Amino acid sequence: MLIASVVIISILAGVGTILVVNKGDKNYSGSTKKNTTNLTFIYAIVILLSFIALGVYISF
Repeated sequence: MLIASVVIISILAGVGTILVVNKGDKNYSGSTKKNTTNLTFIYAIVILLSFIALGVYISF
């Protein structure tokens, strides 16, 4: 009984996932590019500030 419940729930979850994946977002590639650009910019600034902070820390 427990195994049957797990199998049924797994099948329903798989079908639900496939149904959600089929609904594509039309602006996905544009928003993904913008988000990737923003994250890259943020990471570059954080890494630069981290190196500066490390240099200040080592010098004292």
